[in-house]
Amino acid sequence: MSRILLEVCVDDCAGIAAAVAGGADRIELCAALAMGGLTPSAGLMAQAADCGLPVLAMIRPHAGAFVWSPDDLRAMEVEIAAARDFGLAGVVIGASYPDGRLDAAALARLVAAAGGMDITLHRAIDLAPDPAAAMQLCRDLGIRRVLSSGGAGTAVQGLPRLLQMAAAAMGVTVMPGGGITAANASLLAEWLPVTEVHASCASALPDPEDSRIAAFGFQLPGARGTDVAKVQALRQALDQIGRSRPSGWISS
Repeated sequence: MSRILLEVCVDDCAGIAAAVAGGADRIELCAALAMGGLTPSAGLMAQAADCGLPVLAMIRPHAGAFVWSPDDLRAMEVEIAAARDFGLAGVVIGASYPDGRLDAAALARLVAAAGGMDITLHRAIDLAPDPAAAMQLCRDLGIRRVLSSGGAGTAVQGLPRLLQMAAAAMGVTVMPGGGITAANASLLAEWLPVTEVHASCASALPDPEDSRIAAFGFQLPGARGTDVAKVQALRQALDQIGRSRPSGWISS
């Protein structure tokens, strides 16, 4: 059986517990997943460090584009140091120029700060005008994993670009993410040499009992949380894909 690794992104303690219980292999730890994920708090890092799974902390100091000021980069270096101090396995980083090209200098600085840790380049690559050149830069910087939806709203919609990235991977793992579920995982695996997938496995949270919570903006409309049943279902689907692969299968 060729096991496909399942990474689940979470942004609270309940999400950590659901990911572990559902059979995730790794956690991407964030704050504010509704905004694409921001750097998690020190308390959440401490909680995740004891969960029994490898944990990669998102390093993103604010929402919006991935164009960082000198102050942003200094803050990110401190956040990387915090993830290291809490014993997390790695970090998730990204940096771009205003035109979407990856910012090699900023990324090199962040990679240096994360020396010895596991590093994923996040979906900043989905803004890059030349995905093959972006993959080459990742390889040159020593980044060995890239999370991408293929520049589309979902990984299924972005399959053509994901295929292009996989062809240019040169030792860099392309980890599809964006709308991946138990229902569509087999389609991705049919076309891509998938060894890892990234998913939120989230469901809508119930409306707060106290209406003021929503009225005051303490919980956003459409808030979602990690659903252990969806984690389990995706884990089972990935295991089925792994069992169906021929003996000796090796990703290209």
